[in-house]
Amino acid sequence: MIRTIVTGTDTDVGKTVFAAGLSQALKASYWKPAQAGLDGETDSRAVARLAPDARVLPEAYRLKTPCSPHEAARVDGVAIDDEALALPQVEGPLVVEGAGGVLVPYREDLLAADLFARWNLPAIVVARTTLGTISHTLLSIEALRARGIPVAGVAFVGEEEPVAESAITRIASVPHLGRLPRLAPLDRETLAAAFAANIRMDLLA
Repeated sequence: MIRTIVTGTDTDVGKTVFAAGLSQALKASYWKPAQAGLDGETDSRAVARLAPDARVLPEAYRLKTPCSPHEAARVDGVAIDDEALALPQVEGPLVVEGAGGVLVPYREDLLAADLFARWNLPAIVVARTTLGTISHTLLSIEALRARGIPVAGVAFVGEEEPVAESAITRIASVPHLGRLPRLAPLDRETLAAAFAANIRMDLLA
């Protein structure tokens, strides 16, 4: 049974799309602990739209201000509490999506990777294929491993960049889980087809 964290090298790398594809493939419960920014389609709503067979759990925190959770909570006058960030007790597969990158602060004294370490789950790193991705991805993997978090693999989003993809997975000694192209249109049918064709679910079993 797969229970995993989906994190990214940065914001807007395609992490939510990958998490939706994975949640649909596994028919998993999906949970995003903190949503910062409520204008437009939130990540949980995007997953509900793209992964009809997933069970989307309510966020622990829905913060109005679109920035890092620690700052959004400060602006909104909300205290981020450890107990609310405990993993939900659910049966079956679970996909947990972090906010932004690996070292995003949930509080001044709580970075995303520190929270991941508490959960004791492996992490999938979602990375761009554009310039700069080698350093950003290797730094993310190092930060996870420094806290004892197993890295289940790297999933790429974007145009094929075999040199960068190979360098990352070889240097970090992590599985290459595949690469999702940018999808237009992006809907449940196109995502399910692209996920089945491009992502190595066998490497996560």
